[in-house]
Amino acid sequence: MFDNLVVVEKEDICSLHFPKEDVLQKIEDRRYRKMELQRAMSLGNLSQSKVKIFFQDDAGLKKVETTIWGITDKSVILKKSTIIPLERILAVS
Repeated sequence: MFDNLVVVEKEDICSLHFPKEDVLQKIEDRRYRKMELQRAMSLGNLSQSKVKIFFQDDAGLKKVETTIWGITDKSVILKKSTIIPLERILAVS
């Protein structure tokens, strides 16, 4: 899906640095991202299914495979209170 991405463990996310700007420029892409994250969270809560989250920190593209526990207006919450800023997420599958 994405070239040159680094697979990270969710435990390593807290040591990453995230710029403030959104990786998605179009409003419809941002809406779709939020919808997909909501779907992924429901899937994880109902069936304990893991999803792949593709995101970007200040060093480049990353991927983590995990369960989404919660979503706020600003971030996605993973297990052990690990947070990925919402605006840094490119896609969920």
